[in-house]
Amino acid sequence: MQRAHWGALAALVFLLVVTAIWWALALWPTAGPTPEWLARARYVCFNAGPDGMPDASGWVLLVGQPIGMLAVLMAVWGREVRAGLRSLARVGWGRLAIGSCALALLLGVGAAAERVVAAAAARDLAVASGPPPDTYPRLDREAPALSLLDQRGEKIDLARLRGRPALVSFAFGSCETVCPAVVKQTLDAREQLRERARVGELALDDVPRVVIVSLDPWRDTPGRLSHLAEHWRVGEGDHVLSGSVEQVETVLDDWNVARRRDPKTGDITHPPLVYLLDASGRIAYATSGGTSTMATLAARL
Repeated sequence: MQRAHWGALAALVFLLVVTAIWWALALWPTAGPTPEWLARARYVCFNAGPDGMPDASGWVLLVGQPIGMLAVLMAVWGREVRAGLRSLARVGWGRLAIGSCALALLLGVGAAAERVVAAAAARDLAVASGPPPDTYPRLDREAPALSLLDQRGEKIDLARLRGRPALVSFAFGSCETVCPAVVKQTLDAREQLRERARVGELALDDVPRVVIVSLDPWRDTPGRLSHLAEHWRVGEGDHVLSGSVEQVETVLDDWNVARRRDPKTGDITHPPLVYLLDASGRIAYATSGGTSTMATLAARL
């Protein structure tokens, strides 16, 4: 193989590596809350939104830049690139290298597609729903036991929650799809009710506090809850709860929270679920989310 062919192939490999790093920067999931530097980088480079996904201009950059670089490479060294690939295909290790690159490309595209589909599902969940009908079923039942630690290291139980309504949701820190949407909806619903209290439409004591119970006590240990609370931007009077694996699993079972944990990856599949507790600590409503739905139901407490 001629030196020019090696140089062209090296340029092609460099282009593929840069593209892989570029896409990983935009889409690689993080094990836990997205670090601040990464969130800022994604916003600056790809104009990423709250769900971490690029907007239209970001996708143009992600897709268009590699295509543009490849077009330039083929315009300058197209003949050398094709000749170098033909030479590689004639030898066993060359065919193995080409096949490995093709497989890595397919796996990368598949992982990116899965990430985008999951984010799209979360965005669909985040779309504010209309107000629930007057016939929305009221449960009016005793809340199960709850005794876990919050982000300040304080023990929180149902007795601590009585006196004000509460929105109790379930999420975990390394989730980048359903959980951020549910947490944001819950906080937005409470903010709508707080605004109504400011203008006198609602008593201040009727504005609910937010309680988020971790679904992942393996990683969301009590020592990490302050970081989660900051990441989710919960209020001073709100609680992010966790405890030992046994304690949290018992609470989740008692509260009928469906979930399935992959023991290999630690990822947890679960539906969105929010309970609305009245001031006496009884479960008044259950919902799958929606800012308008939660705000309307909370105002009925």
